[in-house]
Amino acid sequence: MVRYEKAILKAIQKGKLPKKIFEHFNHAFIALDTTKDLKLFDIKRLKISQKRSYLRLRKGDYRAIFYLGSDVLKVITIAKREEVYDQWE
Repeated sequence: MVRYEKAILKAIQKGKLPKKIFEHFNHAFIALDTTKDLKLFDIKRLKISQKRSYLRLRKGDYRAIFYLGSDVLKVITIAKREEVYDQWE
């Protein structure tokens, strides 16, 4: 199951995150949730937290930061490359 932070949904409603970009990421996350194969897309592990293993998915100029739980794929943020890491810290 794919879950998104409320901030991502608000960004889509306000137009800060284009719907087309969100759709691309949503399709990728559905494929990841179904297959659990991280090699399907450009995904890298981030070394930021000791509690969880966070991952980064790249689609063009946009990045998404997420983690895989036992039964959920939780998306923390989706933003442009220049902004995504600043927002997340």
